[in-house]
Amino acid sequence: MHIVVPIKQVPETNAVKMDEKTGTMIREGVEAIVNPLDLYAIETAVRLREQYEGDVVAISMGPPKAEAALREAVAMGCDSAVLLSDKAFAGSDTWATSYVLAAAIRKLNNYDLVICGERATDGDTGQVGPGIASSLDLPVATYVGKIEKFSNGYCRVHRLIEQGHEILDVKLPAVLTVVKEIANPRLPTLRGKQKARKIDIPVWGVDSLKVETGRLGLNGSPTRVVKIFRPKLARQCQKHVADDDQAVVQAVDKLVAFLQQKQLI
Repeated sequence: MHIVVPIKQVPETNAVKMDEKTGTMIREGVEAIVNPLDLYAIETAVRLREQYEGDVVAISMGPPKAEAALREAVAMGCDSAVLLSDKAFAGSDTWATSYVLAAAIRKLNNYDLVICGERATDGDTGQVGPGIASSLDLPVATYVGKIEKFSNGYCRVHRLIEQGHEILDVKLPAVLTVVKEIANPRLPTLRGKQKARKIDIPVWGVDSLKVETGRLGLNGSPTRVVKIFRPKLARQCQKHVADDDQAVVQAVDKLVAFLQQKQLI
């Protein structure tokens, strides 16, 4: 079984910053990690490889430093990795990102499954997995919490929905996005870390992929962030300090009067 796992390097949650002029995320000088929800996709792919043999390829689109995320994926058990990095990709929204990732998967050619995390913690859209499926004209199953079996060119999956689970037979090749319930990500092994340090990770840019430059980057992204602002809380508070018994009685009377004024009691 041949599996492709698109992953993303994201800023630490408490380090997310936005450029108010361009509406894009500031990534330079910010500590980055593998998108936590992509770890479940990696674990799912590695388990399937262990059960059915084959190989797992991790791919990521980002700046050169995103290579660190791919090496972590290899340390966790992926067989190989490819970095998609080009200045022309900068500022891509989910649509342009899906388009580039799909082009890379098409170039890899030999795949049965594309397994993605549910969403990325920086954008929080959950659009890239379905976007890849759309670009490749593949069936897609989202919010997959269990892969039951493979039979006659189909994959039976359980989708997590509000009412419980939905069971689907998805024709292969297909794109799946997985949720946390599917597996517990393993820690990188010593052997995996040694392999990750030594492995050669090719870098593919515009010249390596069959893509239209007009569909790349900020100019090729139909999504626009038109305004960024920090919400302001306008509250008029009253503070009553009660440091003796008489002050406590007065504070309680004022509180009761306030609640009555607001028709809360």
